[in-house]
Formats: sequence, structure tokens, C-alpha cells
Amino acid sequence: MSRLGNLGARLYRGEVGYDFVAKRMLWYGVSILITITAIVGLGVRGLNMGIEFKGGAVYTTPKTTVSAAKAEEIAEDAAGHDAIVQELGTGGLRIQVSGLDTKAANSLKDDIAAGVDVPVKDITAELVGPSWGEQIANKAWTGLGVFMILVVLYLAIAFEWRMALAALIALVHDLTITVGVYALVGFEVTPGTVIGLLTILGYSLYDTVVVFDGLKESSKDITKQTRYTYSEIANRSLNGTLVRSINTTVVALLPVAGLLFIGGGFLGAGMLNDISLSLFVGLAAGAYSSIFIATPLVADLKERDPQMKALRKRVLAKRAAAGSKDGAEQDGDAFTEVPEGAATAGGVVGPRGRRGRSTENRR
Repeated sequence: MSRLGNLGARLYRGEVGYDFVAKRMLWYGVSILITITAIVGLGVRGLNMGIEFKGGAVYTTPKTTVSAAKAEEIAEDAAGHDAIVQELGTGGLRIQVSGLDTKAANSLKDDIAAGVDVPVKDITAELVGPSWGEQIANKAWTGLGVFMILVVLYLAIAFEWRMALAALIALVHDLTITVGVYALVGFEVTPGTVIGLLTILGYSLYDTVVVFDGLKESSKDITKQTRYTYSEIANRSLNGTLVRSINTTVVALLPVAGLLFIGGGFLGAGMLNDISLSLFVGLAAGAYSSIFIATPLVADLKERDPQMKALRKRVLAKRAAAGSKDGAEQDGDAFTEVPEGAATAGGVVGPRGRRGRSTENRR
């Protein structure tokens, strides 16, 4: 732990760093591959929509000796529709059957009671109409659309349009992966799932905004110096917040993992899966996109600006003239040591990591 803390402090001071931006094509390729897999899973398997969206009935039984597989067979034979049965921690069963009206739902309740050998009065039945589910879905799409518009407007005003576009792409990336995982795993999509999806958008955006804020400060008056290109400064800002992003994500994932793997798995509380899976996948995807997608995208877009192109030429020309080989775009797959005398986020690295007066704005 002490070594990790020391690494985090050195990352923040700029004494070591990993060139995420220079390897952006690798991260783009990984993201494209994951996204294609998610889209294919969604197209082939589709989403397992809950009865809240399709309409139908939910029956909750008290403790019974009948297995979930047997109860599913009983419900499907009696209703003529597909059924989903979950074992509850109490020993009872939760039986969902879609496409039922009120009359059919009442008749099926009697058949289920007889099949699982429990009194009819002890079975709780809940009927959901398809129109209600359609309203919920429409409101969810509306909420998602409003959120996206507000995010883009805020980032465009607080930062610039390139950062707003990169953040929007990262959010769509996170949503696509989360929805694709739902399709591949086959978990039921419920209103809880929608709540989880809307929740992860805030988490996904948080790390991105933190990095962008640091980048905005670091790149102020960037054209007045000839030491760093925009991509290099973007990478320095990303390294400065790297450990903070990882720590925040791990702390957020631990309780969600408890819900998903312990509550939904070992304890049999299957109803927790709908929200916990979306949170777990979304948090992990959000941490990935803020580090490997959002900031490299901003650097890509910014480097197309004529001023940044001219800056890059001046920086490279100065390095070539000085015979410098210490640019930020180095090969290698590990954290690299910043040599003595190089400028860092807090100044110039001296002997044994001591920093002197910053020369970042000097020509």
C-alpha cells in the first residue's frame, strides 16, 4: 500500500508517467471491439424485458418444496406463455408470466397454488398492464435524452465543444457496453435497471470532468511556451488524476459487487441483479472511458486546431535543435522516470526528486 501511495504521489508531481495519449489507437481498438461485441449480443439475443415493460403477472409464493424448474413448467403449461421463476431467500418462489389479462391472471393463480402445494390465499399476485410499461420506457428515454443535452451544454460552456463531444462519446460508449452485457448475460431489464443506467452516467462523467478541469488549467496559455505539445500536457493531467480515479472507482465497485455477487448470487436475492449489474458494469466502463477514451479523444480533436499544429511544429523543432530525446511520446509499456532537470507538474525535478522553480512558461 505504501508503494502504491508513493507511486500516486510521484504521478501527481509528474516524476513518473504512462503515455496513455500516445497509445490511443490501441485503446480505441479495444473499445471498438468491446462495443461491437455488445451490439452483436444485443442484436442476436436482445434484451430480456421484465413484465413492467411487457405486461403480465407476478406471483410470490411462501416457502415451498417445489423446485424453480418444476414451478416454471407448471406455470407455462397452465398459462401457455413463457414464465421466469426465481428462488427467494425465504424459500419461496417469484413467478413471472407475461401477456396475461386480469381474468387469465386470476385463473393462473389457482393453478400455481395447486401445483406448488400452497394455499391460494398465501400467494401474492401483482398484475401489470403493458401500457404502464410503455409509459415507464418513454419516461426513461426522455430522462436520458434530457441528461445528455444538459451534459453537452454544461461541458461546452464550462470547457469547450471538443471536451463536450469527447464526454458524450464516452457516455454513449459506457451505455452501449452496459446494455450489451445485459443482452449477453440475459438478466431481466426492470425499472431498477433503468435507474442503475441513469445513475452510472453521473459516475462516468465525474472522472472525466476532473481530468478535463486539470487539463483546462494546465493548457492555459499553452501557445506561449515551446516545451510541450497539447497531447503531452493532456497526458500529464491524466497521470495527475490517475490514482484518484482508480481509488474512487474501487471504493464505488466494492459495495456494488457485494450486491451483485453476494446478495444476488449466494443469498438468492435475484431482484438485486437488475440494478447491481448495471451499476457494476457501468462503473467499470466509466472508469475505463474516462482514462482511455475521453482524454485521448480531446487530444486528437485539439491537435487538429491550427494553433496546436503550429505549436507542435515549434516544440519538435526546438527539440530537434537541442538534440532532446526526452519528449513525452516515448515507447514502452511501463511507467517512465522523468529525468533530472525535466519540467514536471510542480516544477523542475532536481537530484533525488527535489523540484526547483518551474520553467514551464519559458521559451
